[in-house]
Amino acid sequence: MQAADLDLLIQAAEQAGDIACRYTGPTAKRWDKPDGAGPVTEADLAVNAYLEDHLQNARPSYGWLSEESADSDLRLTKDCVFIIDPIDGTRSFAEGSRTWAHSFAIAQQGHITHAVVYLPQRDLMFTASSGGGSFCNGRQLEVSAHNDWNTANILAPKPNLAPEHWHTNESPSFQRHFRPSLAYRLASVASGKFDAMMTLRASWEWDIAAGDLLIREAGGVTSDRTGQALRFNTADKKLNGVLGANQTIHQDLQEALRDVSL
Repeated sequence: MQAADLDLLIQAAEQAGDIACRYTGPTAKRWDKPDGAGPVTEADLAVNAYLEDHLQNARPSYGWLSEESADSDLRLTKDCVFIIDPIDGTRSFAEGSRTWAHSFAIAQQGHITHAVVYLPQRDLMFTASSGGGSFCNGRQLEVSAHNDWNTANILAPKPNLAPEHWHTNESPSFQRHFRPSLAYRLASVASGKFDAMMTLRASWEWDIAAGDLLIREAGGVTSDRTGQALRFNTADKKLNGVLGANQTIHQDLQEALRDVSL
């Protein structure tokens, strides 16, 4: 791991934003991936091609995991690994929304050490490094201090409120909000704009990796839906849901949820 890794990710994010913004979302060529894996556009592929070339040339000893690249077990042998989502919120991008993001992270031995979430059309650059704090456009971030999850503002998909997910067999009373990009949801919790985020379905590592560090470096807690610490660069590339919040709300959410595996 190199001290300049965060600068490398920031510079790559800025260039990725320039590439993506050359495309007009609704008119960009779009395909559906096999097996219901979601859409991909020519902008996703253009950004990924740049990143795969630029980042791997800059750090040839690092492994590579990207949503838009063929996977290789070779990354599992690497001490450090890039975990990349070229465009998080592709559906949002294709619809012409401004809430999509670039989400880039570096994991060392399964733990995220450097992270960038960049929303070029909203001019928001979220950055974090292990032990160095979490920032947005240079302003240091801190998670919300709100401590009552029942009245909290929480980013969550609507199906997460279904009674079967909760010990009470009733839908929770918190105020639900939504953003299409998981990386942006995590960054919004790190900034204190929302009190927590949750997703109960299996989640890809590239959607979560950068936001995980943003929240933790802003004083918050992250875990899977059962409270287990998140670990990255795994063979199946998936996490068992994600919870992110301050310590009090995180614990309350975890205790209120049914302990099930997805």
